[in-house]
This record gives sequence, structure tokens and C-alpha cells, in this order.
Amino acid sequence: MKALLLILLLSLQGLVQSACLTRGTGDMGIIIERASGSVLVIDTTAHEVLSRIEGLGDLSHASAVFSRDERYAYVFGRDGGLTKIDILCGKIVKRVVQGGNSIGGAISQNGKLIAVSNYEPGGVKVFSSADLSLVADIPATQTNKGKGSKTVGLVDAPGQRFVFALYDTGEIWILDMKQPDKPALSKFTDIGRLPYDGLVTPDGRYYISGLFGEDGLALLDLWHPEKGVTRILDHYGKGEQQLPVYKMPHLEGWAVAGDQAFLPAVGHHEALVVNMKDWKQSGRIKLHGQPVFVMARPDGRQLWVNFAFPNNDTVQIIDSETQKIIKTLKTGKGTLHMEFTPRGEEVWISVRDQDEIQVYDTESLTLKTRLKAHKPSGIFFTNRAHQTGL
Repeated sequence: MKALLLILLLSLQGLVQSACLTRGTGDMGIIIERASGSVLVIDTTAHEVLSRIEGLGDLSHASAVFSRDERYAYVFGRDGGLTKIDILCGKIVKRVVQGGNSIGGAISQNGKLIAVSNYEPGGVKVFSSADLSLVADIPATQTNKGKGSKTVGLVDAPGQRFVFALYDTGEIWILDMKQPDKPALSKFTDIGRLPYDGLVTPDGRYYISGLFGEDGLALLDLWHPEKGVTRILDHYGKGEQQLPVYKMPHLEGWAVAGDQAFLPAVGHHEALVVNMKDWKQSGRIKLHGQPVFVMARPDGRQLWVNFAFPNNDTVQIIDSETQKIIKTLKTGKGTLHMEFTPRGEEVWISVRDQDEIQVYDTESLTLKTRLKAHKPSGIFFTNRAHQTGL
């Protein structure tokens, strides 16, 4: 009888295991279906949807990071939900609602910690990537309304650090998590009014925050934080302070090619060219509309740009060497996000209002295929697991 039970248990275990894919994850990724609280798990080589995972809550402004083994995705929802999903098994591993209004997150350098930034109640919370247990709760500076400041622009940085900005109080904080039971904070105040987003350069050295309340950007050298925050591009955003935040470009969309950075201008139909040696503007590129993302192909040769409403039916491609537009694509209304395959031979584009993903060949600049998706927005491929700041 015991032998029979053992055989039965082993058989059931085999059935459970067989429900999960047995394959590598290097050419996989997820697509956010923002309206239905679901994600699609996709194969970028076969151009196939492998599974749909439901029950992730409000994904209207969702982002994701991946575990080092590329098996698990951690999805940050607007409702404060943090969800760990298994992309091989196509299921939720665990979900916690850690805040009232979340605006993104990051994974630590060693992959063991997940940090989440919050509008409500403000501050940053850090969780174990293994079981989503709370490791640290970092409250934000109190505003004159008695609430914690909104935290924005949260990124990972080398040295087991997270960096983020405090929107209401004009600060940048570095959170050192080398000793998870003893979080260490470095605070930089008076960095400028209303920092609304942030990025870290691909090498992990510079953290840059955009300022909604005044012109310019705030730069912090993470190699030499003792030098404090400096102001760069004093004209950036000039005359556009009254734009709603949702129309502001995403700073993660900065493209770096060689020693030049290309960034979306605020409120203008232009991309700005910046020399990263001295952080001064060296040029402007006229565009179809107000850019949201200016993204570089992995080899840096091309820049792909999408646009804010009402021009969000278009993508333009720029040659980074000549700084000329080489093609304009009419992708369809609600073109929200772009993601390059790891070596850049394809770019995947979400077109929300057509309920589809479009896949383009980046050499011929032609459409290769379309995949159906319900109101897609963010596209995240597993190679992000090995890139700083993504």
C-alpha cells in the first residue's frame, strides 16, 4: 500500500511539474495588459504568446524587473501591488499590496532585494526577492500637510544601493543595503523643485533627476557623492513647468550612444543631444511630436522615438551618427512602449488602441509580425536582469 501511495504521489508531482515549461528563459519576456490586470508571457524568437497570467491588480502604470536567473518577474502595480510571477509556470508565486499608490521599483545588484517606491503613503519599502517578506521600511520626509513625500525615480545602483528622489520635498536619497538589517541613508536636500523622475546611466555612475517645478536637471555622481548634487542643462524644460506630469517624458528613455546622450525635450517637438563629458547640450533634432521615449538600439546606431498624445500614432527612427531621421512609421494610436531584443535585431512596440504588439526588423525597418494583446503597454524582456537601472 505504501509503495502504491508513493507511486501515486510521484505521478502527481510529475503532472504538476509538466505544467511548467522546461526551457531557457533568455528569449522570453512579459507584456503588460494594462486594462485587465494581466500579463502575457512571450517567446521573442518564435514570436509567440506562451501564457497569460491574471490577477495582478491595477497595471495602469506598471513596470517590472527580473530575477538573476530570469525565471521570475516582479511586477509593480499602481495599486501598490508587488507581484512575483513564474514565467516558466505561467502563474503568480506571491502577491502583496505594500502601499496605496506605487510608482515603480528596482532589484538590487545581487538580486536578493526588491525595492518599491510609493506615492501613498510615501517612502520606499524593501522586500526579499525570495518570499516578498519585508526587509526594510524607509519613511519619507514629512510634508507640511503631515504626509510622507511621494518617492519617484527609484533605480538600482552598484554597491547594493538604491537611489530615488522625493517629489514634494526636493531631495535625492541613496539607500545602502549592504547590511539589510542596517539600512544606511545619504540625503541630499535642496536639489530643485519637484523632482518627477530619475535615471541612472548604464554604467551606474550618474543619477539624474528631472525637475517639474523649475528648469534644469539634478545630477549626482555616485562615485563621488561627497561632491553633492550639481545642476545641468539649466534650460531643460524652459517655459513648460505647467505641463501635467503624465505628459512629461520618461527619463528612462534617455538613449546613450558613445559619449553622447539623446533625451526627449520637455514640451517641444525635439530630441536634445548632450555631450556626456561636460553635460552640455550639443544639438537638437526636430521631431514629429513631443517625444516620450528616445531609445537607442543596443549597438547605439539607431534611436527610436515615440510620442505623446495627440501624436501617439507614430514612431521615428534617427541615425545617431548623422542625427537625421531615416524613417517615420505610422504604428497606430496609443503607441506606448518599445523594447529591443537583446542584440537589437528587432524592436517590439505596444499599440494600445489596436490591441496589438508590432515587431519590426531594425535593419530593413519593416514590420515582421503582429501579436494580439489586450490594451498592451509596457514590454519587458528578461535580458533586463543583467542591466543596471532597468
